[in-house]
Amino acid sequence: MDTTHLKTFIAAAELASFSLAAEQLYLTQPAVSKRISALEGELGTRLFDRIGRRVSLTEAGHMLLPRARDILAEIDDSLRQIANLSGEVTGRLSIGTSHHIGLHRLPPVLRAYTRAWPAVELDLHFMDSEAACRAVQTGRLELGIVTLPLVPLADLDNERIWTDPLQIVAGREHPLAGQGRIQPSQLAAHAAILPAHGTYTRALLEAAIGAEVDGLHVSMTTNYLETIKMLVSVGLGWSVLPQTMLSDDLRALDVPDIPLTRQLGVVHHRQRTLSNAARAMLRQLQVSRDEDTVQT
Repeated sequence: MDTTHLKTFIAAAELASFSLAAEQLYLTQPAVSKRISALEGELGTRLFDRIGRRVSLTEAGHMLLPRARDILAEIDDSLRQIANLSGEVTGRLSIGTSHHIGLHRLPPVLRAYTRAWPAVELDLHFMDSEAACRAVQTGRLELGIVTLPLVPLADLDNERIWTDPLQIVAGREHPLAGQGRIQPSQLAAHAAILPAHGTYTRALLEAAIGAEVDGLHVSMTTNYLETIKMLVSVGLGWSVLPQTMLSDDLRALDVPDIPLTRQLGVVHHRQRTLSNAARAMLRQLQVSRDEDTVQT
């Protein structure tokens, strides 16, 4: 069974589209169709139902998908184990990280890493932390440098690198900005701009507010914290942001009953062998954590 056919099958299944799979794999759509047809011919069954431009997995496709992921994961794991025997820190290291961490936390880490290990080809993917964790679970990425989930995920080991205190904020002209202590119930009277449901930061806020969360008026959602900061600064609502993002155009609100701190760190699959390049990145992240601890 050709592994390139399996990779193409997985991409098409996850994206529910041959054309999107072609874009992701840098192939033409006919090439994707040809690989899928070859795999179906080898297995003697249809893997996709084609309806217009959309495709959906057949029963056989659903059965094959987790097994295809396991096959490719085992092959990749074997290749990493063999490559690790040399002791060299080389090859491609695929990492998923959020835009916020990529902008505000990773630059000194990546600078030091590339100086120490110039033979490593860094393959960075910017995505939501939740998506990065799923990609590590399925073997698409080797490491995720993310907002750590509130509840540890199955199959993933996680290590805290940075503590990231959060602050409920509003624009300087917002009605809440001129008040003293604010109760959680008062937040519900004003529009909020928050990350989407299902994100770890949103879940942290909802857990802290508790029963009051049902009364929140969420006028807009976006997972880009820089966008949230801009929208809040012009008075469109209140939100929650890392303290490191506070600036003169924002006012931190005094909501004493809602302490908010999220943990940023690294995740990897506990049942898969880490490459030498990934191990070196873990060490570099630990150095960053130790330096932050000394400074604070």
